[in-house]
Amino acid sequence: MHFHIVSLFPEFFDSPLAAALMGRARNAGIVSFSFHNPRDAATDRHRSVDDRPYGGGPGMVMLPEPLAGTLRALPRPGRMLVMAPGGRPFTQALARELAADADVTLICGRYEGLDARIGDVLPLEYVSVGDAVLNGGETAALAVIEAVARLTPGFMGKEESGQEESFSTGLLEYPHYTRPENFEGHVVPDVLRSGDHARIAAWRREQSLLTTLRTRPDLLAEAPLNAQDAACLNAVPRERPGRNLRLALIHYPVIIEGKNSGASSLTNLDIHDIARSSCTYGLGGFHVVTPLDDQMQVLEDILRHWTRGPGAAGNPDRARALSLVRPARSIEEATDQMRAEVGERPLLVGTSARWPDGKNAPPLLTPGTVREWLRRAPVLLLLGTGHGLAPEALAACDGILRPLRFMDGYNHLSVRAAAAIVTDRILGDFR
Repeated sequence: MHFHIVSLFPEFFDSPLAAALMGRARNAGIVSFSFHNPRDAATDRHRSVDDRPYGGGPGMVMLPEPLAGTLRALPRPGRMLVMAPGGRPFTQALARELAADADVTLICGRYEGLDARIGDVLPLEYVSVGDAVLNGGETAALAVIEAVARLTPGFMGKEESGQEESFSTGLLEYPHYTRPENFEGHVVPDVLRSGDHARIAAWRREQSLLTTLRTRPDLLAEAPLNAQDAACLNAVPRERPGRNLRLALIHYPVIIEGKNSGASSLTNLDIHDIARSSCTYGLGGFHVVTPLDDQMQVLEDILRHWTRGPGAAGNPDRARALSLVRPARSIEEATDQMRAEVGERPLLVGTSARWPDGKNAPPLLTPGTVREWLRRAPVLLLLGTGHGLAPEALAACDGILRPLRFMDGYNHLSVRAAAAIVTDRILGDFR
């Protein structure tokens, strides 16, 4: 496999590409490298490769002509990857794709980056090795080279070594041990000394699952798991941040017809479905707010039937969910109920299908921000019925969750659907 490296500082690669496995593979002809400096294609007497950006601002931008000339002179460039923090994430899957090609070109930007028009005239792919900004693309290119080269046949001593590593199966790798058996009181697990290969394989799979859950739970969302894997993960005691979160279904004050503030009617289906979502995600309670006596009576009748009456005997799962419901006559009362149960005043988070108006509106929040809040304080998330929470309800919040579908024209979910989606975005198992 051949790597074309386009860099203003080709000497950066001298030592890394001559050391260890890479150096041996290079000497054996398994991988090869050529270096191309855009400065050699510069046409002015100063061999300029950068200039000030249009529109002003700090730093310099790499000129398009020298870089385009360098890339067009490559006889077989293969895929052309630009190392850039704003690119698509570099993954093991992409490394496998590149390892199947005979050539790949890695372009190392410097300064503030490349003139954007380079990507308009050449088929460049922008790739990032992490959410951090480096001095240039050379360090990132080294990471790509190592990840791709080691998948090339003959690069590693045992080809299966590349199949049992982190990310190869969608999970992080299991822990490894070697001699001595006892190191400062820490002993190699018995199963690894048993000689039972089936037990060892099962242990390694379990350890991969547990390591991934502990360190990179986001990988589990796409990892190929089976029922045994799920049972293993379900048995692990772990922090349940949902205990610090509660939903409050608000029937007053909300926007009703005519864009006026008023009260809406309680809906049986909303109560059941949001209670079930609350129970599924391990929330500590579900507050239903209405100031109307007749609506409060309807709510009491529903709860009596499903938690203490015939419904409880016939459907204990539904009874468990509806046991979370806390009737309240105002947002203030719901707030006081939660404070009495958890020991401190909850932060109030509003929801809306519209962007808030006014300079004095509470700050806009993402689900990730709410998730961070839950680590230090309880949160009561307000869900408006009718046409959404009234302005006075939103103004009393500590923050407002931005609209769920803010990039689309149609944004009219039912409150029970919105409750489930918001709860999952904040508390999903793989956050």
